[in-house]
Amino acid sequence: MKKKSNHKKYSRKQFMRNAGGAILGGSLLSSFTFPSIEKNQVEKDKNFLSKANYAALTFAERVAADPTDIPPPIKRKKPKTVHVELECVELISELEDGTKFHYMTFGGTVPGPMIRVRQGDTVILTLTSAENNMMLHNIDFHAVYGTGGGAEDTFVTPGSEETIKFKAMYPGAFIYHCAVPAMDQHISSGMYGIILVEPEEGLAKVDHEFYLGQNEVYIKGETGDKGLQEFSFDKMKDENADYVILNGKVGALTENGYGAMKVKKGETARIFFVNGGPNLASSFHPIGNVWTKAWRDGALASHPERYVQTMLVPPGDCAVFEMDFPVPSTIHLVDHALSRVEYKGMGGDIIVEGSPEPDIYDPNYTKK
Repeated sequence: MKKKSNHKKYSRKQFMRNAGGAILGGSLLSSFTFPSIEKNQVEKDKNFLSKANYAALTFAERVAADPTDIPPPIKRKKPKTVHVELECVELISELEDGTKFHYMTFGGTVPGPMIRVRQGDTVILTLTSAENNMMLHNIDFHAVYGTGGGAEDTFVTPGSEETIKFKAMYPGAFIYHCAVPAMDQHISSGMYGIILVEPEEGLAKVDHEFYLGQNEVYIKGETGDKGLQEFSFDKMKDENADYVILNGKVGALTENGYGAMKVKKGETARIFFVNGGPNLASSFHPIGNVWTKAWRDGALASHPERYVQTMLVPPGDCAVFEMDFPVPSTIHLVDHALSRVEYKGMGGDIIVEGSPEPDIYDPNYTKK
């Protein structure tokens, strides 16, 4: 059984073990309820992360979230109490082939599991932390009325848990993320996801739903360096990202990775997109298609914009899109800050299967 934590009663040794990386990152602790840490102790623990026992962390063959692993649409007409359990899991996996990284995740994937509730539901959220974790974690929901979106009351050390209750009072797609000191490092390392609060009337039926997350990663080495890469706080402060990736790994959602998303001609799809950041906005664009409907900021209570070519999604924000697929094609989902596609790994594919529609698009047209 997990032990109940109390973040206001950490010993100095326990705090340094779990929050040392946050201090080294230069984050301000003044707004949080933590014990004071002497400067000379911080200096003694200066090499905390570089000397950490990474051997205790599990190596995961895959950290990229399956874009089809989404809870089904909600059909009930009345609210209810929903129990949600999330585990903070630190692990080692690959940013790209041969390049390993210390990920921090919710549930072992990037982005973390999509949570799906209905407007008016009461959510009982239990956050746990795996016993072999190295860091302090918590969770902030943008769908919560309450201090820190729940962050102030969900601090967990390795092997502990915290539980909060909240009512999902407003509809939309909202980010959740870790919000400890050095939250930017934790989010960059994978600690973010979507909580979807469906409106009371529900969502229109579509043939497919996909779940995608973008974030940037900063390392002390260079893009493509092999082996375990150390996180770079200096590059993060300068917003000089080495990687900008979709679902946690370079090329994860392509035929060269774990496989592209697939639909059939004439079908429709809804995409839930979250930009974890922590720093860079995404100009999210489907090459060879448009967003037939787009809800900026995940604001599902608003009227959608129509036939949008590129949607700006700030860091810490979400968007919801619907798409039509009138012709067979391969749609490249990109951040239209295109150097991120060319050099930093951003992108994923949707393959549309079906017979040609030359009246709409004819790649073999012969001029008469």
